Amino acid sequence: MPSQESRMKYDAVIFDLFGTLVDTYTIEMYDDMLRRMAEALDLPFGPFREAWMRTFRERIVGEFRTTRECIEVVCDRIGVDPDSGRVERAVGIRNEVTRSMLVPRPDVLDTLDRLRGMDLRLGLISDCSCEVPPLWEGTPMAPRFDAAVFSCLFRNRKPHPEIYRECCRRLGVRPEGCLYVGDGSSRELTGAVRVGMTPVLIRVPYDTYGWHRPDAEEWTGPVISTISGVLRFLG
Repeated sequence: MPSQESRMKYDAVIFDLFGTLVDTYTIEMYDDMLRRMAEALDLPFGPFREAWMRTFRERIVGEFRTTRECIEVVCDRIGVDPDSGRVERAVGIRNEVTRSMLVPRPDVLDTLDRLRGMDLRLGLISDCSCEVPPLWEGTPMAPRFDAAVFSCLFRNRKPHPEIYRECCRRLGVRPEGCLYVGDGSSRELTGAVRVGMTPVLIRVPYDTYGWHRPDAEEWTGPVISTISGVLRFLG
């Protein structure tokens, strides 16, 4: 439990998105999406999946402006040229699945409202591809935030210091005045420490995702199990 002295020292709370405010893909869910996309493109699943996964960094740092562009590059790399209609169907599947993931966990909206009632600035930093920013704007979470930094638009990703500093600049706060909450992907907690933020790991009771998350596996700092748990750090 944080000491009384440590409470209410923050000007802002900055959140990760996937695995924190919303659930993230399990490996099985992600493979199901890629299988459906491959079927829409009339491609074998294995080569399509392998080529898609190799684009991870390019997608996250915004080297593809659209999902269509990414799919066309993937197809080109495996030596196929599907017609426009098939590509659009694959784009639709990717957007449909991404939209279905952007559903706030049960305690998220109430917690965000309570934090705003405490006059705290709220920020978001998400490592994500180009589908997410426009879909984010249609969620009930978006209007509750004062700033959102998406890696695909900022062209840099966690744990690089500049993505944290950019969120602070947009919020008008110093990193030392920020509580950062994330599930430990992308070495995000380590990155938050390096810029002077106070990080908190949100840990599910067991790892339902199947992805390797080094910060979550090695973390010895503050831990919460639900987003509402962040309130105890703030009085």
